[in-house]
Amino acid sequence: MKEKLEILLLQAVLKAYPNSISSLQEEVPADSKHGDFASNVAMVLTKALKKNPREIAQTIKDNIDLSDGMIGSVVIEGPGFLNFKLTQGFWIRALKIIDEQKKMFGVCQAYKGKKAMVEFVSANPTGPLHIGHGRNAVVGDTIARLLSAVGYEVTREYYVNDGGIQISTLGRSVYARYLQKQGVEVPFPEDGYQGDYIADIAAELLPRSAEFERMPRDQIIETFGRYAGDKILGEILEDLRRVGVQFDSIFQESSLYKQDKVRQTIDELKAKNLVYEQEGALWLRSTSFGDDKDRVLIKSDGSYTYLSPDIAYHRDKFKRGFDLLVNVWGADHAGYGPRLKAALLGLGYPADHLHLVFIQMVSLIREGETVSMSTRRATYETLEDVVKAVGKDVARYFFMMRSYQAQLEFDMELAKKETSENPVYYIQYAHARICSIFEKALEEQKIAVPAYKDEWSALLGLPEETEMAQLLLEYPESILKAASEITPHRVAHYALELARAFQSYYDKARSDDRYRVVGHDKKTTQAKLFFLSCVRQVLQNAMHVLGIEAPEKM
Repeated sequence: MKEKLEILLLQAVLKAYPNSISSLQEEVPADSKHGDFASNVAMVLTKALKKNPREIAQTIKDNIDLSDGMIGSVVIEGPGFLNFKLTQGFWIRALKIIDEQKKMFGVCQAYKGKKAMVEFVSANPTGPLHIGHGRNAVVGDTIARLLSAVGYEVTREYYVNDGGIQISTLGRSVYARYLQKQGVEVPFPEDGYQGDYIADIAAELLPRSAEFERMPRDQIIETFGRYAGDKILGEILEDLRRVGVQFDSIFQESSLYKQDKVRQTIDELKAKNLVYEQEGALWLRSTSFGDDKDRVLIKSDGSYTYLSPDIAYHRDKFKRGFDLLVNVWGADHAGYGPRLKAALLGLGYPADHLHLVFIQMVSLIREGETVSMSTRRATYETLEDVVKAVGKDVARYFFMMRSYQAQLEFDMELAKKETSENPVYYIQYAHARICSIFEKALEEQKIAVPAYKDEWSALLGLPEETEMAQLLLEYPESILKAASEITPHRVAHYALELARAFQSYYDKARSDDRYRVVGHDKKTTQAKLFFLSCVRQVLQNAMHVLGIEAPEKM
């Protein structure tokens, strides 16, 4: 639609001023009173043509072809803006594309041939996922769905931090509970992981006690840590499946050491003179690439810092041929981005192809009170518990209904409500209500949902129908913008806006027969059924991107 308008406008500009031009840009005015689209082309041409922009705008306006019925009016506003109002009939006729493309409406190939990786969740396998991990999971999965919708070949990856001290701490925690279950009085590690799940894992290892008697303590702790980590990771992945999230790849930090990729990365940094030694440690010259200070890669005791394997991991990502890397991290990692990007720039990789998403905190609200949570003390609401209480669809929508840059309050009481107060219920109910209208039309008038016909545009003249048609046709651009800017919450907002527009339209039928769908003459009913089929289709498409179901009955 915008493309067609651009062509008409470009033709008018070239007809009026053959030797001008210029790329054209249209935008949607903030106030709909100013039209459906606006262009500042007249002001852009002022310098070259040495004329008043309003005079230029008038000449362009006089040369615009209005014969195809798309443009209803062109008004010159302010210093020379051209404001376009499209005809009501055009908006309705344009819905034909939804009928033709159906579930592919909103899907495009803007990034065809490009590969993207979305790395998200990547929680340490040291305990169950909590509600904050849930937000990370749903945001990451929705970003992946959006990128797929605009043409990227997408890989979802989970990075397992199994090479650091967390697994050792997990092993010591399980070992302490293991000994206690055998009647041995030992203190629990001060930095250990609390929670019944630690004791449960220890109980699983008791039948193997004879095997462990022959092992040195360090080997026992390593064995317990690996066993517990693998078990917890399996449970994490199962929890994620319950909320509709699955991964294409599981990447273990330990593999970077086994395949010598950390050392190789350090050697490459040395070869490029990007490191130096000071006080027995090896430092990265990260300030040369925009970081606020240089960073330690290898400590004076010879051990790697967290940064070293992270650089190696992202070097590996680029070597796998991805054009776009999206990392979904907690807000506490916000200061970590510059040092990682500095290293990648030094290694010659396009660091601007790495997009970092920082997820703000989630507060769980229960009966009006904020629930206190601590991962180490195991005082938190698990993702599994939340999904069991409210369901996958509600959990996903609630995690998505605010920008990830804003803190989120997850109100359990609101999430459980099956009323219009609950936004996901409201959206799904709008879809189910449209389905029930289709059933009623078939039962009472024996009229099924028809395919598009040009004649429908003359029968759909209500202002709300035109406004809803405009909203429906904005969907592809909304998806492209949400994907390009990595702003997945836009889709949640769009779905709710469309559901509200439909519900308002539906409610007016109680007092105004013009808004009724069933009960008119056959052609009018068919036109309105077609119109609602477009609303239903776009709701379905948006819900698919959000990963929530589109029920036909509720």
